[in-house]
Amino acid sequence: MDNKKNIVLIGMMGAGKSTIAHLLDMKLQDFYYLDIDKEIEKLAKKHIEEIFAQDGEEHFRYLEHSLIAKYSNYHNQVIATGGGIVENVENINLLKKNGVIFYLSASSKELYDRVKTTTHRPLLKKDNPQKIIKELLERREPFYKMADFEVNTENKDLLTIVSEILEKYDTVVQS
Repeated sequence: MDNKKNIVLIGMMGAGKSTIAHLLDMKLQDFYYLDIDKEIEKLAKKHIEEIFAQDGEEHFRYLEHSLIAKYSNYHNQVIATGGGIVENVENINLLKKNGVIFYLSASSKELYDRVKTTTHRPLLKKDNPQKIIKELLERREPFYKMADFEVNTENKDLLTIVSEILEKYDTVVQS
């Protein structure tokens, strides 16, 4: 098995990172699927909402960064990150070391439509979640744009998105 660069998915909540990562993993036999949020939950032995409620967002970001530092040393992974991973620029630099980063983008309205019925998003458990998504997107977008590629996920079939990522990934790996 070759040591291949990781495929790293970044973007806002609702961008489709976990879903697309699963589909990529199914297509790429020699890759391992890694969901950073799930790894944080395993490490902390509690759900993300509980980490936010009991330990605060700062502690969550600390756990997130330590896992990025660990897993960025490995190869052959499809990594789904949390939406806020980019708020620490060092995370992006670590992920670029052995990875090709894809920003899965969508408008704030589209993102809100995708997540409005979910109950497990601590950052949305406030008044006016649509406004929160818009503000988070505006704050994070310059960091998301540090990705190697941007893939717009609006009005696209999931397999089209997967194909687009694999095409772009191949251009980097083969160059």
